[in-house]
Order: sequence, then structure tokens, then C-alpha cells
Amino acid sequence: MGSQMSSVVNEGGLKQRLAAILAADVAGYSRLMAIDANATVAALDAARAVFRAEIESNRGRVIDMAGDSVLAVFETAAGAVTAAVAIQHTLRAACDGVPHDRQMCFRIGVHMGDVIEKADGTVYGDGVNIAARLEGLADPGGIVVSDAVCGTVRGKVGASFVDQGEQQVKNIAHPVRAYKLMPAASTASTSAAPPSQAPMPRLPGKPSLAVLPFTNMSGDPEQEYFADGITEDIITDCSKISGLFVIARNSTFTFKKQSVDIKDVGRKLGVRHVLEGSVRRVGMKVRINVQLIDAESGGHVWADRFDRDLEDIFLVQDEVTRKIVQTLEVALTGSEAARRQDLGKVNVEAYDHLIRGKSCILQFSAAGMVEARTMLERALAIDPGLTQAYAFLSIIHSTEYVNAWNGRTANDLEHALWLARKACETAAFEPASHDALTLALMWMRRLDEAEAVAQRAGELDPNASQAYGALGSVLHFAGQQERALEALEQALRLDPQFHVWMHALGRVQFTLERYADAEATFKRRLIHMPTSDITRAYLASLYGHTGRHDEAHRLWEELMAINPRYAVEHSRRVLPYRDTAPFEHFVQGLRKAGLVQ
Repeated sequence: MGSQMSSVVNEGGLKQRLAAILAADVAGYSRLMAIDANATVAALDAARAVFRAEIESNRGRVIDMAGDSVLAVFETAAGAVTAAVAIQHTLRAACDGVPHDRQMCFRIGVHMGDVIEKADGTVYGDGVNIAARLEGLADPGGIVVSDAVCGTVRGKVGASFVDQGEQQVKNIAHPVRAYKLMPAASTASTSAAPPSQAPMPRLPGKPSLAVLPFTNMSGDPEQEYFADGITEDIITDCSKISGLFVIARNSTFTFKKQSVDIKDVGRKLGVRHVLEGSVRRVGMKVRINVQLIDAESGGHVWADRFDRDLEDIFLVQDEVTRKIVQTLEVALTGSEAARRQDLGKVNVEAYDHLIRGKSCILQFSAAGMVEARTMLERALAIDPGLTQAYAFLSIIHSTEYVNAWNGRTANDLEHALWLARKACETAAFEPASHDALTLALMWMRRLDEAEAVAQRAGELDPNASQAYGALGSVLHFAGQQERALEALEQALRLDPQFHVWMHALGRVQFTLERYADAEATFKRRLIHMPTSDITRAYLASLYGHTGRHDEAHRLWEELMAINPRYAVEHSRRVLPYRDTAPFEHFVQGLRKAGLVQ
């Protein structure tokens, strides 16, 4: 039998032929929809894009994507298996860091047999039914193939096959021999496979820590933001210590509300110790329980309880950090010791508005920014000396400008700059103030000044993913791509799940024409931020440069459905390139795909 499938057309115009069929569905789809319908639909859309790209790049054709299922036919069994392996590899990588109970895992079955094809491309027959039954035998994230497929592709694809014996499946008269496909450990998928997926992060050469989101024990779900705020402040406090390696909040919060294995957390984040705790707020009192755990052994290092008035919350956070430093025998530098001054009591109402505002920013939406600004302005009205409020108001203005949200224009950057400078004046050693100043200067195209401020932010906070990420963006716009790559990789080591740095890294890789790496990075960003228009635009340009024009057009359709007002000219106006060649490279890819003039 040759590699091409033969066909016969009967008198009714129906085509009967031998084909390889891939069938897939989502394991636990109804449960995922019940947890978060919007997020599940977004993740499904992103997964469909992966299926379509891999199917078509392996000479297949999508027949149906109804509901949570996928059906495709291929000219060769090897093409179907290669696509299935690539799809599962990419989707598995995309789930890295997503809470376990919210991961979208597909089951895939592959069979080779007779199908009946109608003129409209629809296929029927036992071949399709058997593929669907094999899919039901697969583990979530796994692949099961029939003996016909196994015999055809064995030795031709980078995988081994484990015999599952003969299976009696529904509505099929004869038993089907099934094989579980096991991809070779060294098998690279297609260009969509993220290069960073191989080993777990190595432990740093100094004490390392991840602070998991504290559990809200207040009995009021609306107090969740308060427990999150306490967690973030402790992370920020610890990250300022150069003798510690500290994972940023975006990555540790992927474990929120999960029953976690501390050893697994340590392996995934590349840290030796994990801090977990709980917060109970009652009236003007707060109780915080914390425990430090050795992620290698799973054993407890220490545990403590703090009962305080809410106005002493800064003191509690400082006590927790000092305890960590003492336990892990971390030496403070002279400047770090000098900066650990007593912050005094906090205005509880102002602090409450501050952490509510910060939580709204993390929604990364136009509406979220409006709500965040309201909260932060209220905080400053109560306590004009609350430094972080100035810093985050500045960040809101910059973010709204670059995303064309809420009517922001370049004129608003002047106010963003004023707010950032005010924050720096109020607290010269606060890293968030310098992060805000970096962003305002960068979007105002004052790149040399922005680079200097970003460097200073990194000095103040050696574990600042934000500082490294902002520095990487500044260097990219200034034309220093290799240095930008290094800074952004460090930002993602400190905060592996932060989607903004994923896009920035992909943009640098794209500029350097490292298209396979860039494609993987952009796709991973879309899993974490499914509604991104700009990442779709860059991925469409990449497909234009690599001759995958059909895929580029599909992405563009998705982009326009998400944001019908998206315009390349907006990106041209806001992206502060010193030399416009990287941006023209982006536009050229869109032109090659026939998406822009």
C-alpha cells in the first residue's frame, strides 16, 4: 500500500476511500464549563487554533469542530499521528502553570479505515466511528491508535506503542485492538513546541522561595482580595533581598485554591522553599498563620501565628520576612538593612482601597482599569502619602494608552510621568515607583532614560520580574535584541506565567527571525491571554513570513472578532521604536499574507 489513500466514487456521487481519521474531545468539558464558562470557551478557541494549524501542516483537513470535539481526515496515517503528537505537546505546554482543575486536556483517537465522503466534504462510516471510540479509551492528554495505524507508522514516527489488547467498543461489531502512543522523550513536535518545555528550572545558587496565595479564612468570599493583598506584599518585601531568589506573584497565584503537592510546586517553579498561610480578618483585627516548607523533603521548617490590629499590617509583613531571612540564614547587605525601616501604622481604609485597586489592574481590561483608578484615587484622598497608589495610577495611564483603552492619548503620558515622579519622590527606594517611571519614559520614547531607571529598579529589587521585563522591552525598542532577549528570559524565570513578558519575548524572537521559538511563545501567550489582539497580529505576520497564509487569515478573522477596531497604524503610533525596521518587518509579514496593503 502506498502513502496516498485511494478512493472510489459510486453512482450516488459518494466517494468511498481509505483515510486516516483523527477524533478528539475535551476530558471533563462540562465540569470546566461549570467552573468558568468564559475561560473555558476562550481556552477551547485557542486549542482549536492549535488543532487546525497542526492538522493542515500535516496534510490533513478539519471536518468538524462542533462543541468540544474535533474530527479530521488525513492523506496518511503518519500525518495523523504526527499531528496528534504535536497537538498534545503544544497543549500540554500551554497548560503549564494553569491550575490543575482548570487545565483543558484533550483525548485523541487515530484510526485508518474506510470512510464515505459526501460532496460537501462530510465523512461517515465505521472508520470515523472507530476513531471516536479510540478517543474514548485515551487518557486526558493522551493518544490511542488502532492496530492498523500502529502497523503503518511504527518506526516512521518518534513514538513507541503500548498494546492495550482487543477492546469491545460501542456500536462496532468486532473488537478493536488499541495501542497507547508514547511519544519519544526526545521527540520535538513541530515548530509550535515551546523550547522551554524540556527540563524543570534549576535551583538557583542561593536560598529560593515561592509564596503561595494565602487562604482567606474570614468566612466572607468578598475578603479574597485582602488575603491576596497580604500575599503580594510579603512577596514584594522578600523580593527586595538580594540574598534570596523569589518567584513573582503571577506564577505562584496559578496554584490558588488548589490542593497542591509542595514538592511539585518546588519542581515546577525551581525553588527550595515554599511559604503558605492563611488570613482571617474580623473587624479591625487580623490573624495570619504562616508556615515555611522544605520543597525537597516536604517537611515543615517553621510555623507561626500573628494576631494584630489591622493598622499594624505592615509590621506583620515585616516580621514574616525577617523570620524567613533568619531561618534561611540570608545576610542582608548594608543598604538592604538600612532600608528596612519601620513603616509605622497604616490607614486601614486607604490600604483597603489600595489592594482592591491592585487586584483590578490584574484583570488587564479597560473596565478593570477604570475601577482600579477609582480605588486608588480614593486611597490617595484618604492618605496622600501612600506611595504605591501614585505608582499604580501611573501604570494604569500607561497601560490604557498603549492598549487604546478609555480614550487615553499620548497627552495622558505626561500625567503618567508626573505620577511616577511623585511616587519616586515619596519613596525613593520603592521598586514599583521606578517600574512606573520606566514605562512612562519608554512610551514617551525617552529610551535612554527608561533604561537607566529600569536598571535602578533592578538594583532596588533583585527579584523584580517587572524590572527585567520592562528593561527587556526598552532594549527591544532601542534595537538591542540580544540584550533584550536575556532580560526577558530572566523576567520569565522569575515569573514564568506572566503573559505580558511572553508577548514581549515572542516579539524579540520574531525580530531576530527565530520563527519557531516566536511561534511557540506567541501561542503560549494566547493560552494565558486568549483575547489578545496584538499577539494574534504578530503570529499572523509570522505566518506571512513563513508562507502559511491560510493560517494567517484565520488568525486575522479571530483578531477582528475580538477587536474590530484594531488597526496596524495604532501599533505604529504607540510602539516607540528608535529604528522602525523591526516594525516594518512586522508589517511586511502581514502584507505577504495579504492582510494589509
